Amino acid sequence: MAFGWSLCVAVLFLSLEIVLIHANSEGDALYALRRSLVDPENVLQSWDPTLVNPCTWFHVTCNSQNQVTRVDLGNVNLSGSLVPELGNLQHLKYLELYKNNLKGRIPEELGKLKYLVSLDLYMNNFTGQIPRSLGKLKSLVFLRLNHNQLTGKIPRELTTISSLKVVDVSNNNLCGTIPISGSFSGFPVKNFESNPRLDGPELQGFVPYETSCE
Repeated sequence: MAFGWSLCVAVLFLSLEIVLIHANSEGDALYALRRSLVDPENVLQSWDPTLVNPCTWFHVTCNSQNQVTRVDLGNVNLSGSLVPELGNLQHLKYLELYKNNLKGRIPEELGKLKYLVSLDLYMNNFTGQIPRSLGKLKSLVFLRLNHNQLTGKIPRELTTISSLKVVDVSNNNLCGTIPISGSFSGFPVKNFESNPRLDGPELQGFVPYETSCE
């Protein structure tokens, strides 16, 4: 009887330790994001790294296992850049960072977020290419990258995501051709417009890209 009780206690403490380690790693990832941002309105004031987990922080939502599932920081006047540590938020479903002043590249590490449903980075100042690693996000439904300064081609890896329902990359500086295979077969042309070097069916006003697409 005593052995059984001891075993139950040991399992309980081990489970608690695993939860704490996981929560701390997610808190570390979010705090790394906080350090990379300029926050003039103090919307991240509650992001205190001394707490056991980040589930009590404003703009962060967790599930019943204290795993971060949402980060909602849209339209809160943030500037700065994203960090690769965001790839450690293993259970994240929604990353909402739209309508800010964020810049720099979209981290390749976002391709690790296998449960991600919505990636909304529109109306920022992101530069560089759309990471090919986003093609690994097999749960992704919404991808909104419009109104940034992104360059290069639209990764063909994105066409393999069968769950995609909305893709908007309009108002960037993308080049090459619009994919029309897989999940991209039904997306409206307006979701690709205002990319002067991007070519596709019914898309007007593009400049030949053969020698300049990067």
